[in-house]
Amino acid sequence: MISQKAKYALRALLALAKEEPGQSLLISEIAESQSIPKKFLEQILLDLKHHGIVMSRRGKSGGYLLLKPAGQITFGEVLRIIDGPIAPLPCLSRMAYRRCEDCSQEERCELRRVFARVATATRDVLDGTTIADAGTVEEALSGPSGAARAAS
Repeated sequence: MISQKAKYALRALLALAKEEPGQSLLISEIAESQSIPKKFLEQILLDLKHHGIVMSRRGKSGGYLLLKPAGQITFGEVLRIIDGPIAPLPCLSRMAYRRCEDCSQEERCELRRVFARVATATRDVLDGTTIADAGTVEEALSGPSGAARAAS
């Protein structure tokens, strides 16, 4: 399951992606527009800053802005930064592999085979979807004909 923290991180990045290149947003602006607790958002943006996703700027036109283009930031990258490995079972994690405690024959485990397909499909979608892609979908759904499509 995706954590609330990861959802907030993605929403903050979507808000930043709507700005013109080089334009920044204050934490308070992001927090208010996205209904994210300000203190929690500060921690999230610091994590993203340490991983080279956003940068902060001081001064009159200060705030946070994307360090990388929105088209180069994938959902998978953000989820790994915030939540860690993307795997339904520890034995399927590429970054934090652990043998399942209750499994003595991993190579013949029926559950592992099914969840391996789930993990691959999930990673493919998350690693193939960028912040820019999500913003485009959001814009399409918020247009006059998009609202009708979203309702169907």
